[in-house]
Amino acid sequence: MPLPIVSLDAPPAPARRLPPWLRRNLEPGGGHGETAGLIAELGLETVCSSAKCPNRLECWSQRTATFMILGNVCTRPCGFCSVPRGKTEELEADEPERVAEAARRLGLAHVVITSVTRDDLPDGGAGHFQRTVEAVRAATGATIEVLVPDFLGKPGAIEAVLAARPDVFNHNTETVPRLYARVRGRKSHYPWTLQLLADAKRLLPGVKTKSGLMLGLGESRDELLDVLADLLGQGVDFLTLGQYLQPTADSLPVERYVPPEEFTELGCLAEAMGFARVASGPLVRSSYHAREMAEA
Repeated sequence: MPLPIVSLDAPPAPARRLPPWLRRNLEPGGGHGETAGLIAELGLETVCSSAKCPNRLECWSQRTATFMILGNVCTRPCGFCSVPRGKTEELEADEPERVAEAARRLGLAHVVITSVTRDDLPDGGAGHFQRTVEAVRAATGATIEVLVPDFLGKPGAIEAVLAARPDVFNHNTETVPRLYARVRGRKSHYPWTLQLLADAKRLLPGVKTKSGLMLGLGESRDELLDVLADLLGQGVDFLTLGQYLQPTADSLPVERYVPPEEFTELGCLAEAMGFARVASGPLVRSSYHAREMAEA
């Protein structure tokens, strides 16, 4: 039976209490404490903690985490993100080896590496990405996914990352073009996002490319579908769609909570459009169940 078409253009609901489908009551249990202890022991950052991910307890209980390199201070004032902004720190030369050690000790079969944005670095941190991917590959037999910033179009940056031959190259679109400046800040540009994804596929044809969007920021259905068509036009293989959740009082407000059935319908539509793999749901995030998506 075909799913009903639900409009994204419905008037936004006031962002008061979380709707029932976004409330999680998970016990820490399992490997959560072990994962947290290992991350603390090795002095690593994770996007799970820095971005206040709602899935952290679940993922850490399953002995998995998304490593965040290049420090814990970002140079971009994105309106949706809770990662600290301000004066950045010097790169830690041994960070690639510490990430590799964590991946080895956790027994990860698929490792996701992301970062803060470092516009202050000559290469945007691309060389550090390359060294981290190479260190993880040398220490484990895992497949590797990188979730990269746009590197501000710095020459040679994307080439450096791809020289390490990651299995999945992820760069998030985040939102529709009309909302880019408000959501991602004035330094981010929608055409750069599309070009970065296209260049990755051109420079490393075997790599799987991936991108994701947050819903509930004020986008319309037509705008969203236009973005999906643009991503397919750049050869993007994997797509994630999730609900934006306001991480701090100073972050952008939620304009609308998108119900689960609407995410299901949009996921089916995206698959019908031609994406090889789609994860669509209120709590879906860029690296949530990334191994399953990469291996499916």
